[in-house]
Amino acid sequence: MHGLGELESAVMDVLWQASEPLPVRAVLERLDTGRRLAYTTVMTVLDNLHRKAWVSRAQQGRAYHYRPEISREEAAARAVRAVLDSSGNPSAVLMHFVASVSDEEGDALRRALRRRRR
Repeated sequence: MHGLGELESAVMDVLWQASEPLPVRAVLERLDTGRRLAYTTVMTVLDNLHRKAWVSRAQQGRAYHYRPEISREEAAARAVRAVLDSSGNPSAVLMHFVASVSDEEGDALRRALRRRRR
């Protein structure tokens, strides 16, 4: 995800897949980064994500439980917005993108634009 580091993105993936808020230990156990991580590393990443408003936390007993504040889809939309903003020519980028979409994706774009006009 744009604006997140590799480990932050992996942590967000764990939280997006979870059906309930998770404590640090559960996030650590579910992370699949290909390397062994310390509990304190994951705790720091979650604290940073909380500071950046990507996650919220609630204390349960002695531990915080974390949940995403934004959906995976909203995060992807933010990343697309950042790419457009940094491209130098958002209209040209959109034209190239539209040329690459499937018929189904084109239909979804048309529906979204019609809703936006209302």
